[in-house]
Amino acid sequence: MSKFALMCVTAGLLLSGTAPSPTLAAEETRGQGASVPNFAPDGNTAWMSDRPQSDDFLPPPSGPGPVLSDKAHPYVPNGQGQSTYRIADLTNPILKPWVVEQMRKANEEVLAGKVPFIARERCWPAGVPGLDIYNRGQPVHFIQTPKMVVIINELYAQIRHVYLNVSHSAHVTPSWYGESVGYYEGDELVVDTTGLNDRTFVDNYRTPHTDQIHVVERFKMIDGGKTLQVVVTVDDPGAFNMPWSAIQHWRRIHQGPLIEDLCEPNNDFFFGYEVAPLPHADQPDF
Repeated sequence: MSKFALMCVTAGLLLSGTAPSPTLAAEETRGQGASVPNFAPDGNTAWMSDRPQSDDFLPPPSGPGPVLSDKAHPYVPNGQGQSTYRIADLTNPILKPWVVEQMRKANEEVLAGKVPFIARERCWPAGVPGLDIYNRGQPVHFIQTPKMVVIINELYAQIRHVYLNVSHSAHVTPSWYGESVGYYEGDELVVDTTGLNDRTFVDNYRTPHTDQIHVVERFKMIDGGKTLQVVVTVDDPGAFNMPWSAIQHWRRIHQGPLIEDLCEPNNDFFFGYEVAPLPHADQPDF
């Protein structure tokens, strides 16, 4: 068994120590109530961004929203003409002054011809909520059990564990994906994440955050189950003037099992990249 296959089996373990099939997980989850959503009715169901090339958050119907492209320098994705790198709109009122200044420097570097930092191109973890828009056409898989939901982004095997019907730990050591706890509210899965470190960005416009960030995601199937909608709310008093919301849509697809998709650290200095070494631990965890 490959390391990736072993990792996926481990990710699906029940807290009791047994590894359910997607069908078994669905049966066990159904017992919690008829309205509980089933994001993985079979082993071939996955979810793909309905905008894999643009790969940005959508703004909410009203209220403060995410950073979007500067209208003076619109983002053009691959396949839609001469592609460009993203230039952030710094007039968004959610941004603290220090965030604006940091992003202004990043914008200026791109306009000067430099290649910007893009997490997925440097093999860096996406963090939360960045993982919701972290793909290049690879799908997202769900493993649902009574005590845990595992969310697997097939791009570089990025994995999140959501522990159901429990409270946050009293003291959480900041990490790349923080501590996610969740519960079902009718036909939605609500995920509450804290304990994130400040080494990731919340989007593809290089918008930073602090370790005070608190993210709530609401996963819900719409369009008769053809689309999975994720409504994200971000609150970080260290980086943002107010809480803000964003939306992501994934479309249901049917494909085979998870594939091995590993990111190799072979892109240092390619195309003028500045050094962005892979994250590593200075000391072993065990």
